[in-house]
Amino acid sequence: MFGFRLIPEGVLPGVTPIGLSILGIFIGTIYLWSTVDPLTSSLICLVMVAFSGFAPIPQFTAGALGAPVVVQLFFLMIFIAGLTNRRVTDYIGRYLITRKFIEGKPWVFTAVILYGTFLISLFVNAFTPIFLFWPVIYSVAKEVGFEKDAKYVKLLLHAIVICALIGFPVPPYMSNGLALLANYRGLLGQFPNLAAKGAAITVSDASYFIACFTFGAVLVAVVIALMKFVWRPDVSPLKNVTVEMINKNPLPPMNKAQKCYAIFLGIFIAIMLLPSLLPTLPVLSFLNKNSLLLGALLVTILCVLKFDDGPVLRMGPTMGEFAWPTYWLCVSAIYLGNVLTDQSTGITILLNTIMGPIFNGMSTTVFTVVVIVVCMVLTNISNSLVIGMIMQPVILTFCNTAGINPAPIISLMIFAVLSSACATPAASPFAAMLFGNKEYLSSGEVYKFSGLFIIVELLFVLLIGMPFFNILIG
Repeated sequence: MFGFRLIPEGVLPGVTPIGLSILGIFIGTIYLWSTVDPLTSSLICLVMVAFSGFAPIPQFTAGALGAPVVVQLFFLMIFIAGLTNRRVTDYIGRYLITRKFIEGKPWVFTAVILYGTFLISLFVNAFTPIFLFWPVIYSVAKEVGFEKDAKYVKLLLHAIVICALIGFPVPPYMSNGLALLANYRGLLGQFPNLAAKGAAITVSDASYFIACFTFGAVLVAVVIALMKFVWRPDVSPLKNVTVEMINKNPLPPMNKAQKCYAIFLGIFIAIMLLPSLLPTLPVLSFLNKNSLLLGALLVTILCVLKFDDGPVLRMGPTMGEFAWPTYWLCVSAIYLGNVLTDQSTGITILLNTIMGPIFNGMSTTVFTVVVIVVCMVLTNISNSLVIGMIMQPVILTFCNTAGINPAPIISLMIFAVLSSACATPAASPFAAMLFGNKEYLSSGEVYKFSGLFIIVELLFVLLIGMPFFNILIG
């Protein structure tokens, strides 16, 4: 991390002395993100930047911990953690897989599981459906007579993680999708020619959600088709599945606090999306202007509302469910992304110097193809959020020079980079869970299943995603 300070100024075109320090920290952080747990590596990154001389400590603290998107992310993650603490997610999952129409229909059962995973991933949390459905699959497989090495069981366990990953980038109000969209909106200020176009290049939450949700739903269908027509596992034991079998250990009735939290989940989704769809309505216009504080407002209300067992959102136990590694990863990645593109570092000049000759003369279509392919390769080597942060200024620089709208390219890149990180253990926590499930999945099987999915996803992104995102967001 410190060795870059020793590089003579001028060796890297445009990069200032402070930029050399930041570049060293960035490269070191990528290595740490790939080899050490995200919590530790993210904290090391922040400490290194704090003492790099980039900004005075008070300014660093305000930029890293007090940035509006970081505050918004903090409260939204508390809200999501409260769902898990109150076990609302258990009821959502149980409802999805106890519908009568799945009985005796193996591929309907599969579709319900995978679309349920997709929906829970995008509306609640991407890890929740994995923890929810994996035990269900273990139980059902044992009950109907599947062996542990049954091809269908392996494929379904893998597909659950893949569909959770597909849903991961869809919500523009949560986690990495929120971080990358916020970073894009912040970077626009450094490209005056693009910023002058106003709303035309601003990706609204609603348009992003609709595009990613629709395309994600198609990809889930593709996953099911791959299972059924390419891998073709034996599903005959599933013809004996009944709702009673799945519901052998029924959940107790929801209490008042759980029902209240479920209602607020619906309110939360509505107030995050509706203001972008109908921005001129007075109430929705107000919500749109103050969207950064909506998470804090919901958390406050749920802490104030009380029933027999205490507040609806029990802050102490909820913070035990809080995804601290994800939070600190987002904090460090967002701040490091802003620092990298700051004019005082000169790193943007270096990027332009390197990328300019490569992309010079490329058509928009060829450029988009190259960016998507590079992103989907790199995201399986390094952290997907970081790759997204790195590629955004590259995309904006090209679009600024070419005079084109970056919004559809940025949106498609965010979806692709976040949804395809599954081919190596270091690609994402989702991939780590796949490779860690040694009882049911060997590393070779994960590489084989994930590799085919990524190739098929890439083809769909390039052939269908590009024109679709251009129409809907461009």
